[in-house]
Amino acid sequence: MGRRLSWEHRTDEDLLDVRLCDLAVRIRGSEVEPRIRQLYQELEERGLRLRPVCFLADEWLCPDGQAAIGIPFYLAHPRLKSLEFRMMFEVEGGTPSWCMKLLRHEAGHAFDHAYGLSRREDWRRVFGSPRRRYNPYLYMVDPHSKRHVRNLPDNYAQCHPSEDFAETFAVWLNPASQWRTRYEGWPAMRKLRYVDRVLREIVDRPAPRRRAQLQNEIGAMQSTLWTYYRRKHRLYQIGDLAFAARDLKKIFRVSRADPPADPASAFIRRHKRALVESIAAWTGARPHPVSRLVAGLARLCDEHGLAIKDGAPETLVRLSTYAATLMVNRLRTWSSRVSMP
Repeated sequence: MGRRLSWEHRTDEDLLDVRLCDLAVRIRGSEVEPRIRQLYQELEERGLRLRPVCFLADEWLCPDGQAAIGIPFYLAHPRLKSLEFRMMFEVEGGTPSWCMKLLRHEAGHAFDHAYGLSRREDWRRVFGSPRRRYNPYLYMVDPHSKRHVRNLPDNYAQCHPSEDFAETFAVWLNPASQWRTRYEGWPAMRKLRYVDRVLREIVDRPAPRRRAQLQNEIGAMQSTLWTYYRRKHRLYQIGDLAFAARDLKKIFRVSRADPPADPASAFIRRHKRALVESIAAWTGARPHPVSRLVAGLARLCDEHGLAIKDGAPETLVRLSTYAATLMVNRLRTWSSRVSMP
């Protein structure tokens, strides 16, 4: 990256005490910079003049009414990506492909804001009312639907009309999507053709000149990384998992060492992909909620100093069975609580 930052070699525990505004990370020189250049190149190839302002924020977002894209700060430094993975079990946008999918999606929102596309009557006929209330973390999904394109995980286009448009825009913009053949015969083709037609209309229209009012900019945030993750855990948490500590102590053992020599959380992280894939397959749940559930169980193992006590195969079977039961209860009753014999 070229710059040495004072916190780079701190332990995770010490790093969590650093304020977000003191991280001093920036897009220039980071892995995010070439991704933004690629986004701008794709827009240029489509003849679109608008270049959404990109800035580091606390999450992926497009501020209301603004032609701007907020990119999570942790993508600007590998040390922060490592911490994000430890705390959340995933790094949203952490690969080039995933990052580009998210950038194109947020660019769709930016174009909507800049040109007032969702205020058009024909937009509403195609996508629905943008005023419909929704929860981006909890929504009904038809995994077999062909009325929506597929860009981000969890069938995100089905979340809300505005997200449906942004996802359709992302697929339309992606030069590798081959949307004309991939979605042939799908009802979603109507939406793609609409986006294609409307954006061709604004090719010759100048980009808005008003200055973007940035929200959630990382340089203005006084909270520490610990506060940031505590808030994020509450946001993504599937219910209160504190009750699960008793059950986890039957799968693992309480270690007297601090930290344990063979921590249960490290075991869960090593087998995260297999756990998430098997639990999602057997329960029918979406991978992201399952991943957050598994992450919550790993954090509980850390909090209670749990360590491995049996062999890997037996532990995996017991843990996956337990987590799958939690997930099924969540799907049926909106609660993860379960009693384990």
